Amino acid sequence: MESGEWLPHLTVATIIERDGRFLLVEEYADGEELVYNQPAGHLDAHETLAAGAIRETLEETAWEVDVSAVVGVYYWTHPKGHTFVRTCFAGAALYYHPNQRLDDGIERTVWLTRDEVAALGPRLRSPLVLRCIDDYLAGKRYPLELFSYL
Repeated sequence: MESGEWLPHLTVATIIERDGRFLLVEEYADGEELVYNQPAGHLDAHETLAAGAIRETLEETAWEVDVSAVVGVYYWTHPKGHTFVRTCFAGAALYYHPNQRLDDGIERTVWLTRDEVAALGPRLRSPLVLRCIDDYLAGKRYPLELFSYL
């Protein structure tokens, strides 16, 4: 990165709750460390934020989901200096594709309670994981129409 050039990572994530458990992925961060995260990833070109969240969830978990609200937009800078702007959506699991191959780097999917997620501590990919769940549990919901696409 050239001096003065700042390129934040625009990412999307989903909070999918079922019976008090949240859908997470166990994945390799930077190909090395095994960590837990919401289904999440980078937005593709010409893709809406909601469509990106739905796509990433399917690719990483084999779950088709629908999103119904925005939980929040989060700004976080990793200790190594990379800045992330994450839009997190609340949604529902619709259909599971058991034979679908998961994205590279994804070890497995798990359904965990909020307390089980909190107990993972340093094994969470970032502080965004627990913050998004806590905001969801606090009832934070914003309409999908929050975003305008021109």
